[in-house]
Amino acid sequence: MATTQDYGLGPEQFPRGWFLIAEASELNHKPLALHFFDKDLALYRGESGTPILLDAHCPHMQCHIAAGDSAVIAKDGAQIEGDSIRCPYHGWRFGADGVCDDIPYFDGPKPRSARLKSYPVHESLGCIWMWHDHAGAGPSYRAPHLAQWQQPQWIHWELDHLGELDVHPQEIIDNMADARHLGPTHGAPCEYFENEFRDHIYIQRQGGFHKEYQAMLQTTTWYTGPGVLLSHQRFGDIESIELIANTPVTDGRVKLWHGLLVNSGVDQPSDIDINEARQLQAGALDSLAADFGIWKNKKPALRVLQLKSDGPFNTGRIWHKQFYRGSDDAIAIQESVNGIHHTEGLALPPLESRCQDRELGLFGGGG
Repeated sequence: MATTQDYGLGPEQFPRGWFLIAEASELNHKPLALHFFDKDLALYRGESGTPILLDAHCPHMQCHIAAGDSAVIAKDGAQIEGDSIRCPYHGWRFGADGVCDDIPYFDGPKPRSARLKSYPVHESLGCIWMWHDHAGAGPSYRAPHLAQWQQPQWIHWELDHLGELDVHPQEIIDNMADARHLGPTHGAPCEYFENEFRDHIYIQRQGGFHKEYQAMLQTTTWYTGPGVLLSHQRFGDIESIELIANTPVTDGRVKLWHGLLVNSGVDQPSDIDINEARQLQAGALDSLAADFGIWKNKKPALRVLQLKSDGPFNTGRIWHKQFYRGSDDAIAIQESVNGIHHTEGLALPPLESRCQDRELGLFGGGG
């Protein structure tokens, strides 16, 4: 298992950005115990409906506020009060900002250190996203979003929870530049392929004839930061948007999720349409499984034996470095890599690609 240091990405162990930490449907009247970025975390939904994320260990006696249900208050689902949460050990209560706002057996001033770190979270696309920043700064770009999520003809995904894998995010992001694996791994060799780097966004545009399904596959795929891939796909007469999310658990180990948003073509999708969308998601997951099997069994590619016709692996790795460094370094990295890198076939006309990007929310640096 390789680490961030092994890849030479930067001084920080974990990247900055928005990361998926739970499916929104997982939140009910009880908190969730999570472990990401080598930290124990507690996620819960306040009575206002707002998702809240705190460090998990109460400063009083280091009890995990979300793990286990042996305590009566946890068994009864009574920990959450308003947007605050009570520790199941002694009942100390912490607000959404992490500050202790009640000690049930003490009326005096609360200790200044009676606080838990609170993290920015956002709910969209049926997911709970966490903003992680090694310096503690707030979000520098928008959380993942799709206009299609609000449009009635698009059938929402139910996420595939893929578990944890001993692979560094770098190996996953390398796929964005990898024009030459599309044929051997997925059966759809590219007929055109290009990448664009646009600040915190990394775009791949490609297309090719899929041998197994005898149809043309055209995709525009983009990372919004290092943990969230979205891919707009046209496959024959089928239109969909795929999600693949990876979130660091520890250095060199990630948790992954997958979903497929499908355009039914009608404003009121039927049960048949929904069932077909579920089958399409299963098919997309089967394609991802080919990559999954590669990642699971390969040695870390700490250096790529680069060929000119491979795709811009090295540029993609430089782009990735910005998330492991301070803001000044990040800006310098963006300026050094921004632009289009063409690998195969005829380049897309600039107007065509820009119109497509506007439709997907990528125009002007959104995402």
